[in-house]
Amino acid sequence: MRRAMADITAESAPPRGEVAVVVAVQSALAQRRGALAAARALSYFGEHSIGWLAVSAIGAILQPPRRRTWLVAGAGAFAAHAAAVLIKRLVRRARPHHPAVAVNVGTPSSLSFPSAHATSTTAAAMLLARATGLPLPVMLVPPMALSRVLLGVHYPSDVATGVAVGAAVATIAGWADGRWHGRAIGKRQVERDDG
Repeated sequence: MRRAMADITAESAPPRGEVAVVVAVQSALAQRRGALAAARALSYFGEHSIGWLAVSAIGAILQPPRRRTWLVAGAGAFAAHAAAVLIKRLVRRARPHHPAVAVNVGTPSSLSFPSAHATSTTAAAMLLARATGLPLPVMLVPPMALSRVLLGVHYPSDVATGVAVGAAVATIAGWADGRWHGRAIGKRQVERDDG
């Protein structure tokens, strides 16, 4: 009984720390025309990195000479998502649940840290930038990161950590691709020289 009263008191206390940031973002943006709809669309697109896998597959089909780069982007986005899920299961941080926070979209789990959407989007944006030559991280990561807070399903530190993990996964994927591709080119050169 004493614990239940402590929980009720804590939940009815004014928002502080990261909860206050979530509430401030929602207060500033939730009533803007189209903001929640756009955030929900990003949420559905990024769920389980499926949107990024689709973009990568389409790019690989439409640009055969750059197929490997597109496929590495899809694989990197999926690997980033998997890394985020693994970290979530180890950390087990609950999603925001303060009464002042409006949860504006459903989620497949109650775990929050890190944001898998921010993780896979960062990895995808960095790796797709290699395929397209466009500044995709600057264009794609901030809207996805902000959407997770606006929807009330992540704390800012969940999103920031997701961006960092996604960047690390993309860097490793890019390095591994360059290393593997470099070896493949070297092997083909040796075969030509020997032939």
